[in-house]
Amino acid sequence: MKKGKKRYEIACYKNKVLEYRSGVETDLDEVLQIHQVFTNVSKGAVAPHADLQKSFGASTQLSDIILEILQKGELQVGEKERNAKLEMVHNEVISLVANMCVDPETKRVYTGTMVEKALQELSSRKSDEEGVPAWHGVTDKKSSKAQALEAIKALVYHQPVRIARARMRLRIVCVKRVKEKVEEFVEEVEEEGYEGGNWECVGFVEPGRYKGLVDLVGQETKGKGRVEVLDTAVVHEG
Repeated sequence: MKKGKKRYEIACYKNKVLEYRSGVETDLDEVLQIHQVFTNVSKGAVAPHADLQKSFGASTQLSDIILEILQKGELQVGEKERNAKLEMVHNEVISLVANMCVDPETKRVYTGTMVEKALQELSSRKSDEEGVPAWHGVTDKKSSKAQALEAIKALVYHQPVRIARARMRLRIVCVKRVKEKVEEFVEEVEEEGYEGGNWECVGFVEPGRYKGLVDLVGQETKGKGRVEVLDTAVVHEG
């Protein structure tokens, strides 16, 4: 935390900081590695008392200074932890892309290894042309789902391998009151109508959302509705 043109640090356990800020953890001994304020934790440089008084006020106790930094300071993440997080995001993005794409000719899904190689090829290409989808690797600034969609746009545009976004084509039958909830899963409706008090729909759904849709229809209709698979991997343009 920067205060009075000075930078101060405290050594904490990351997960416990988040729990403390959310009110789950209240014991500071579980949050702090040591009850001390530093100018540089990694070097063990303790903040001079005179600097603390000047920055936070002469009458401010050390415990109050620690609390202020804990509550308002910026959480720093170590290089090892950052790399571990990026690796996790990378694996999630690869898995999502593999689940959402197919070879448009064979309709077969791609393995994670094939997707990873295709993205590596894209990341090695240097192109800053405006409006052209590009891929430069994962970041910890965006969700895995958002990055997977960006990766798919780049793959489909540049075609390092034959690849297209895939959908499952389904027929869904359920009671009218469940229609709005079901529509959250359906990306595009091909046809729909009402029969015998039920709403029927044929539409396109991401393979990764299929199970959630089946569970929703089953729970909301108590087993009376149904989700029928018409095609497991439809290449759908537009």
